[in-house]
Amino acid sequence: MTLPLDILGQAANQARGLAIDAVHKCSSGHLGLPLGCAEVGAVLWGSSLSHNPAEPRWLNRDRFVLSAGHGSMFIYTWLHLSGYDLPMSELKSFRQLHSKTPGHPEFGETDGVEATTGPLGQGIGNAVGIAVSQKMAEAKYNTADHTIFDAHTIALAGDGCLQEGVAREAVAFAGHQKLDNLILMYDSNEVTLDAMADQTQSEDTGALYAALGWEVFEIDGHDIALVDKTVAAAKASDNGQPKLIILKTLIGKGIDEVAGTAGAHGEGGAKFADSAHEKLGLPADHFYISDEVYAFFAQRTEELKTAYGEWESVYNAWKSANSDLAATLEASAAGIRPSAEDLLAKIPTFAEDANIATRAAGGKVLQPLGAEVETLLSGSADLYGSTKNYMNDLGDFSPANRSGRNFRFGIREHAMGAITNGIAYDGLFIPSGATFLTFADYMRPSIRLAALANLPLFHVLTHDSVGVGEDGPTHQPVELTSALRLIPNLDVIRPADAEETAAAFAAAISRTNGPTALILSRQNLPAISTTSIEGKRAGTLKGAYVAKAETGALEGILIASGSEVQHLLAAAAELGDGIRVVSMPSMERFEAQDAAYKESVLPTACTKRIAMEAGMTGLWYKYASTVLGIDRFGISAPGDTVMEELGMTAGDVVAAYKAL
Repeated sequence: MTLPLDILGQAANQARGLAIDAVHKCSSGHLGLPLGCAEVGAVLWGSSLSHNPAEPRWLNRDRFVLSAGHGSMFIYTWLHLSGYDLPMSELKSFRQLHSKTPGHPEFGETDGVEATTGPLGQGIGNAVGIAVSQKMAEAKYNTADHTIFDAHTIALAGDGCLQEGVAREAVAFAGHQKLDNLILMYDSNEVTLDAMADQTQSEDTGALYAALGWEVFEIDGHDIALVDKTVAAAKASDNGQPKLIILKTLIGKGIDEVAGTAGAHGEGGAKFADSAHEKLGLPADHFYISDEVYAFFAQRTEELKTAYGEWESVYNAWKSANSDLAATLEASAAGIRPSAEDLLAKIPTFAEDANIATRAAGGKVLQPLGAEVETLLSGSADLYGSTKNYMNDLGDFSPANRSGRNFRFGIREHAMGAITNGIAYDGLFIPSGATFLTFADYMRPSIRLAALANLPLFHVLTHDSVGVGEDGPTHQPVELTSALRLIPNLDVIRPADAEETAAAFAAAISRTNGPTALILSRQNLPAISTTSIEGKRAGTLKGAYVAKAETGALEGILIASGSEVQHLLAAAAELGDGIRVVSMPSMERFEAQDAAYKESVLPTACTKRIAMEAGMTGLWYKYASTVLGIDRFGISAPGDTVMEELGMTAGDVVAAYKAL
């Protein structure tokens, strides 16, 4: 088909008009990218992208990720023109309460938005993760007779995205993994928010990416025919290299008063809306799209539906020939997972006297879970030997083995977070990553976004307290368990023994409405022997339970998580038969229980309570009037010595209780 240059040029200018009008109407937003990349949008949605607006989650669609999420009117405009459920009324409600056009694209809010891209650079990492997911899907589901996966992932980013460290980590990973289904389009307009880009960067971006294993194109981003030709070439190339298309563009193109300057980045040019309409050849009326442009995209949508129908025929033939594979794929795509109880049934119990670090217990738990859940993935930031989360006999993901289910992310925690988010956005696999808890802040933006977007993934965060010992305060994460608990919709689970660890992994894998952080110990922890294995597992799923019941009239309650539960049990034995010990591995899961269950564990009539955790004390005052913790940085010494020095012993509990 001959590329309709004239109509795509009209669409580009009318898209500029929509962006100007939306930003002008609400007096906020970012105009630079939507105006500077209008021709790119016209090519992508008018010619290049394989998608189906009637089936926004079509399994074999091309994925488009707007990493420069502040330029959100770009994607909203093209989704509207392409026939997604985004009527003009929503564009007119840009950035308004409950609209489908929020200030930054948000996953789950708007059909056609593949990822929540707020912080710059995250979308690049997400796109890498989506490309990984697609490579794995090709390897797992395509057969010699039927190809049901052959899509591409395309991301659009600006200088800010490329400057962020998370992007540098992610693109290095992508180059090493030879993700040739990934296309990164770089809006190279020589301007950042504050100033011209040469004030903050001087690298040769093309040479840098080429050195990282990428194939690089550099073109005029306003030349519709050239953009189309280049995207087509990038999609056709399966040379083992991800693709970078450097688009030389004019930021704010269409508003002469600010075009090419830092003033074009935000809403500053919106006040020139009327003159911009005139210069762009648009009517004075705002929010204008011509009948010809609408008609073209309606025709394009019909072509896409025809292509989708052809794929659907192939899919149905594949499904008939591969019923087991199809059942796995459709369950994954629908977000269906085994229940925690079903998963626990697959995990052998530990010895009643097991004395094992919860990181080591987690490694043992993962083996039957990896065998049972064939979509489960486990990665580590170059720390498998310490985080213990390698799934044996399941191979490493690599260019030579796209079926490998272990991921060697390298020393790239930030990218690990963004990439696992991308895999979760794609929805076909269950991703996880691992590092030391003290490095969780390297990936905190990604963890936060996972919680914001309800992504069902988990991270294994080991070496959880001052029990790390000799590595000292830089590696003793006294504040980070509490810090993670402050993120809404993130389940934080800090198990006290091997059976609690089994339940923690089952809870994380079965969860479908958000992420989980598993906080695991370096040092060995004794098994809780005062309740049954079944009680520990079921209690962990509920976030807290009675680990040792009082044998007389209830006088006091001792509450802890993780490695400190052992000290409460020892203290209770000394304090008498009126003491209850509660293990609370997860505040979030406990708070989700009904009032009756919470009252059964922590009866309100008993106010004589002590909580203990080898970390910051603040959050524990919700459950106890006295809290033993560590509101300071740690010490370099053997772990047991540090615990004793900082008041984390059974004796400290006894003394505190007697002082009440």
